[in-house]
Amino acid sequence: MTRPYPKEYDRPASIGAGVLLRIRPIRPDDEDRLIEMTEHLTPEDRRLRFFTQMRGLPRELAARFARIDYDREMALVATPLDGDTVLGVSRYAAEPDMRQAEFALAVRSDWHHRGLGQLLMTRLIEIAKERGIGSLYGQVLRENTIMLELCHHLGFVAENDADDPALLYMTLAVCDQGTPRT
Repeated sequence: MTRPYPKEYDRPASIGAGVLLRIRPIRPDDEDRLIEMTEHLTPEDRRLRFFTQMRGLPRELAARFARIDYDREMALVATPLDGDTVLGVSRYAAEPDMRQAEFALAVRSDWHHRGLGQLLMTRLIEIAKERGIGSLYGQVLRENTIMLELCHHLGFVAENDADDPALLYMTLAVCDQGTPRT
């Protein structure tokens, strides 16, 4: 049986000088909002996030990103407190044994440097810890200095990626490798 929508993670938040937001788990009806959010990424920000040039988020990928298995995955979206426009999204997808999970983050280009990425990642890390995920990992392009600085600030450790010199492999120990909590 699949875990139901985790409404307990739907919470208000604020960043900067009192900017009020809502951080909530992604829902299947966010598919179009993800496509719209990606349209608000500069071409360079899309390349840094997806490691390739792309005009927008293909519908099939948006559908995959919006329809997740809440048992093994989590994706959090940031919206205005009184609206549904997606301003940013953080996510992880856990390995079957729940010991590790790959993370990703995207924030609309016009929302950079406001603390939104840090807020989304901090909440994601809290949920991973609560669910017993041992570590988060991901690849970041070496030239993506904003993401590398955020990862460093959050305690991630950088290693050279064995397969690609343009990438760094980022890891963060989240909790003991014990049994995941449900």
